Amino acid sequence: MVELKKLQDEASSPDFWNDYENAQKVTQRMSRLNETIRSFDEAYEKLENVKVALDLLAIEEDSALKVELEQNLRKLQEIIDEIEEKVVLSDKYDSYPAVVTIHPGAGGTESQDWAEMLLRMYLKWMDSKDFKYRIVDYQPAEEAGIKNVTFTVRGKNAYGLLKAEKGIHRLVRISPFDASKRRHTSFASVDVVPLIDDDVEVEINKEDLKIETFRSSGAGGQHVNVTDSAVRITHLPTGIVVSCQDERSQIMNRQIALQILKSKLYELKRREKEKEIEKVRGEKREIGWGNQIRSYILQPYRLVKDHRTDIEVGDVDSVLNGDIDIFIRGYLEKNMIGK
Repeated sequence: MVELKKLQDEASSPDFWNDYENAQKVTQRMSRLNETIRSFDEAYEKLENVKVALDLLAIEEDSALKVELEQNLRKLQEIIDEIEEKVVLSDKYDSYPAVVTIHPGAGGTESQDWAEMLLRMYLKWMDSKDFKYRIVDYQPAEEAGIKNVTFTVRGKNAYGLLKAEKGIHRLVRISPFDASKRRHTSFASVDVVPLIDDDVEVEINKEDLKIETFRSSGAGGQHVNVTDSAVRITHLPTGIVVSCQDERSQIMNRQIALQILKSKLYELKRREKEKEIEKVRGEKREIGWGNQIRSYILQPYRLVKDHRTDIEVGDVDSVLNGDIDIFIRGYLEKNMIGK
């Protein structure tokens, strides 16, 4: 693994132990990586042995031995998948909770409906993972769909998995809002940042904040809030706007909004060190042609294609019902190469 080689090179430096705190972090990371690699090698060897046994032995279909071997095969594959996930999701913030925001692109009702379809897809995916999520801001559109939605997600490697969804998503279908039944192309953007905790220092000047209160629109059910407790915070230097309306207390909504703003600013600052600011906030580019990470085509044929990995799935309904792991894993594995 490239990361392990880099750490080993760093540890071999003559002045490595001059920075004791950093040296401890490096050696601990090396130990975890070595343990992960050993576990993967052992599980993979066992998996191959079971496969060979199944191939070489003339076992009857309904025999107890064949059933036992196939059960072992499935268990070993699950172990390998779990170890692979540990390797792929090894970045510092992968284990953090996530903040997800969905914005419709230009196109009015059609794009707003598409944004709500994406929200439904992610809610079903999170339910399948037993992730805990909370819709903190929901702005319904006038006719159908949503103008904007923000939710937090907590669960194992929540940010590490959901970062694969960051970008522009394209839908092609016969519009249910077009009386002429013409085919429409719609876009929506998905923004994902790690939800940082209070231990991370982010300096925010009060003078840079515009804080407003308003009456919540609510998403229905438990998210309905009929008081004037909703809070909207605008960070004037960057133009980042964060709202929270989930709590009945204005103080609580303000605290949650500030935490999300802090997370977005920290992510912006972190990536600014690596790229120019325009590239960092790529999802803020025009939500339209040429920028999409994935296309969901319902007409004239049915196909979902991820343009970053070329992974294609013909069962569009299953994808829209939350079966998106194949795209997430494909993206993460591709980006792991060369790390």
